[in-house]
Amino acid sequence: MASLTLKKNYRCVPSLEQFYTGGPFAVSSDGSFIACACDESIRIVDSSNASIRSTIDSDSEAHTALALSPDDKLLFSAGHSHQIRVWDLSTLNNVRSWKGHNSPVMAMACHVSGGLLATAGADGNVFVWDVDGGFCTHSFKGHKGVVSSIMFHPDPDKLLFFSGGADATVRVWDLLTKECLATFRKHESAVTSMAISEDGWILLTAGRDKVVNLWDLHDYGFKKTVLTYEVLEAVCTIHSGSPFASSLALFSQRSGKKASGSSEIHFITVGERGIVRIWNSERAVCLFEQKSSDITDSSDMDRGFTSAVMLPFDQGLLCVTADQQFLFYSPVENPEEMFKLILSRRLVGYNEEIVDMKFLGEEEQFLAVATNLEQVRVYDLTAMSCSYVLAGHTETVLCLDTCVSSSGRTLIVTGSKDNNVRLWESESRCCVGVGVGHMGAVGAVAFSKKQKNFFVSGSSDRTLKVWSLDGLLDGVEQPLNLKAKAVVAAHDKDINCLAVAPNDSLVCSGSQDRTACIWRLPDLVSVVVLKGHKRGIWSVEFSPVEQCVITASGDKTIKIWSISDGSCLKTFEGHTSSVLRASFLTRGTQFVSCGADGLVKLWTVKTNECIATYDKHEDKVWALAIGKKTEMLATGGSDAVINLWYDCTSDDKEEAFRKEEEGVLKGQELENAVSDADYTKAIQIAFELRRPHKLFELFAELFRKREAEIQMDKALNAIGQGEFRLLFEYVREWNTKPKLCHVAQFVLFRVFNILPPTEIIEIKGIGELLEGLIPYSHRHFSRIDRHVRSTFLLDYTLTGMSVIEPEINAKEREEDESLMHSDVKDLDDMILTENFDSEQNQTSEEPKVSLKKRKSKKSKESSSKKVKGVAYTKVDAISLQA
Repeated sequence: MASLTLKKNYRCVPSLEQFYTGGPFAVSSDGSFIACACDESIRIVDSSNASIRSTIDSDSEAHTALALSPDDKLLFSAGHSHQIRVWDLSTLNNVRSWKGHNSPVMAMACHVSGGLLATAGADGNVFVWDVDGGFCTHSFKGHKGVVSSIMFHPDPDKLLFFSGGADATVRVWDLLTKECLATFRKHESAVTSMAISEDGWILLTAGRDKVVNLWDLHDYGFKKTVLTYEVLEAVCTIHSGSPFASSLALFSQRSGKKASGSSEIHFITVGERGIVRIWNSERAVCLFEQKSSDITDSSDMDRGFTSAVMLPFDQGLLCVTADQQFLFYSPVENPEEMFKLILSRRLVGYNEEIVDMKFLGEEEQFLAVATNLEQVRVYDLTAMSCSYVLAGHTETVLCLDTCVSSSGRTLIVTGSKDNNVRLWESESRCCVGVGVGHMGAVGAVAFSKKQKNFFVSGSSDRTLKVWSLDGLLDGVEQPLNLKAKAVVAAHDKDINCLAVAPNDSLVCSGSQDRTACIWRLPDLVSVVVLKGHKRGIWSVEFSPVEQCVITASGDKTIKIWSISDGSCLKTFEGHTSSVLRASFLTRGTQFVSCGADGLVKLWTVKTNECIATYDKHEDKVWALAIGKKTEMLATGGSDAVINLWYDCTSDDKEEAFRKEEEGVLKGQELENAVSDADYTKAIQIAFELRRPHKLFELFAELFRKREAEIQMDKALNAIGQGEFRLLFEYVREWNTKPKLCHVAQFVLFRVFNILPPTEIIEIKGIGELLEGLIPYSHRHFSRIDRHVRSTFLLDYTLTGMSVIEPEINAKEREEDESLMHSDVKDLDDMILTENFDSEQNQTSEEPKVSLKKRKSKKSKESSSKKVKGVAYTKVDAISLQA
């Protein structure tokens, strides 16, 4: 058998996070992303896979209205602080804000030009603002209640504005004259939505009075009322050329109904019933109605649609539900039904607390998730969208398990607080069996691992039940009543977890009574009791190859037990809070654990070593799923986040080898550049290789060369803007050492000469870097000042020793030299005169020869001393300038 490769690292890929908690949202002009209110922040979400592109954090306030500019560059938001904020989506910065209303803003709309923004408040006022200036251009007053819906005319040539409110009126305003042109009063309840026909002359208004009214904008007269018998939340018109219009035309041809004329309008309504309906304005009839709602919990009347938007570029219809789901509908041709809407994508904005999850299917491309709801959501991991929902339980689903039966059917079993277990079939997406018998909430279920013909359930009533799958038929219309083959009172407290052995001979149960029990199947005979944990046991699992069981407990430990005698073989410590899940990997040689501390840990059994710790959750991690084929991980918890983890051990190894190979090649290239004295290229390569020591050597070499400034500027101009921050980090480190500070200061001086201050302040973290440079630079300059002052004593000493003379300026030096030359000339004349006189005295006075000779000798010595002194003063003074 080939040796096993231990896993060393997992990488978290784009995960499922909460992005919408209800309230306002805005769809981009191309339908590629959605801006959603999520608690006190705004999430920019990719509409194709629910991935979060960016997050805008506001000042701890819930948002009441959102709108996007036509070019999708600006986002407008308003909340309970009454501030209207403008966000730049490229930088996520708040570019401007102003106070708009004295009450919360309930609706927003942006003009087609992008220059005007309209806001409607709960005080009944509507203001139109100049986006660039932030000042009010129009103030429309007249509504007597909350203004719930506003809209600019989509045609920029028609300067009309519409507003509908809780006073059941719709008002038409002229943007030029700032006057109310008409007031429509046919509604009996709040107006919730408005739409304009394709030709721009018919206004459709929908309200909670269960009707849609049509108005003629030529004379502002009433045209027709369409009864819908449903509280409406949104109305959308269908334009010609869209897939909806094409499908409706084909539907009309097949049904033998001809269009009434060019004035015929088709529109869509959604509301409290949670279904999509398409209407014809001329005949005031419903052309299409969904047979059933795609909203899973349709028992509550408030769980319908809250809004709907027709997406651009033929992307279909987007409907938003009260339970924070985005449903994308597209029409398809169906020969049988002639017109059919399919749910192409479902994005769940909020999952609440995730309590359990399992991979689903042969290829494990689906993930079944149990949350704090009465339903199970099945996600498609390729599109990261919710494929379908399994609804049937009347209370919260607490646990689930999945398997592929011997006949190839993908089955899901769930346990709930309603004391029942339900068996589901993935292909038909319906419940095929119900198990009734527990007297408490079912907290644990586990399928058979080998024969796949039974499952085990554990409950808060402290009993275990074995349920048979015999007699399960395909295509049943009503779920069968499952039968329990064996029952046993297993523990003294609630049962938290179950695991079936790989050969289906044993089942292990973990309980809040701090014990785990192993039972022989199928008659549930006790084999051994595992005692040793100090808190309740949250997770149990059999090893796939060894005769042992792993348990995770609330005492922060993980233990591995022997099945034969119930002894504890190993204990693992490392979590700082309760360990909630533990599961084997790599054929039992490793395992992964997660806990209430929000950490996911990867362990090696043989060495008792935790080789990796991941902190990607902000709260308890309740759920852990491991793919049997891919060994991909999925974790979820109280933070409503689902993280997917892929084994990247081999990828990391290949990446390290590739980087090492590139490093060798780059290193050789660096040495070649240094030998060729190509310092610009060498510095670039040193930056790429992140070698600060080599970089310092290159800068020091440049520092010692002639024309160092020119070569240094050339080298610095060649590096990118992003590398200047790295250079500042290196310079900060060099500047701390006296031996290296001269080069550091030289590099810093040249950088400040090259980069303008505006670019320097844009470098990320430049403030912190400069704070580290300033104190050491002060210290270096202070030391230099002390050395300079110390040289003054040497100057004074050398001057006093006549080695040097004090420095004087050029003018004084010229005067001294001219004076010196004149003194020398006078001395020469004096010497010649004295010599001539001495000769005369020698000829005239012979007796005094010896005396004369002595005098002349003295005069010569004195003159020679004078000449020597004068000659010495001609030596250039030694300058000690720095």
